Amino acid sequence: METSDLLRRIPAEATTVLIDGRSGAGKTSLAQELRDLWTGSQVISLDDIYPGWDGLSWASEHVREQLLAPRAAGRPGRWRRWDWSAGAPAEWHTVPPRRRIIVEGVGALTPATRALADLGIWIEMPAADRKRRALRRDGETFAPHWDRWAHHEREFIARNHPRTAADIVLVRSDETAP
Repeated sequence: METSDLLRRIPAEATTVLIDGRSGAGKTSLAQELRDLWTGSQVISLDDIYPGWDGLSWASEHVREQLLAPRAAGRPGRWRRWDWSAGAPAEWHTVPPRRRIIVEGVGALTPATRALADLGIWIEMPAADRKRRALRRDGETFAPHWDRWAHHEREFIARNHPRTAADIVLVRSDETAP
């Protein structure tokens, strides 16, 4: 599915799109393409929120409680950036309730977060392609943590079933990803 076709699936009054999938599947690329087409939208990446390599579940819950639930109730939402260099929480970011946002990252899509959003997208890609893409993108920063992070992904997926919460499932290979 082309990004322009995906844009047509977003309701006119929509304010929140969630993009999830395992590491290296193309979530960030798709979110950036969608942002460029969806006027006035902003990308919020869970990579900026995870509190370290063991923070996937925490970040998913943080986004649900602090960002999505308040916005769904018509109030500003917020999220706290994680400073990876300092290994500590950083500044808060506030997002108005009607601002169009695209939340992307492993853990963005669960049944609970989907209930607070307008569209959920799950991206699948073969494991070898994903690893090649992720390590090409993040190189030596991610390489020593690949297995640890993959373990957290598997646990999270088994607990939250994000694919079943998706409105759209994109199945891609390295050649078909943006």
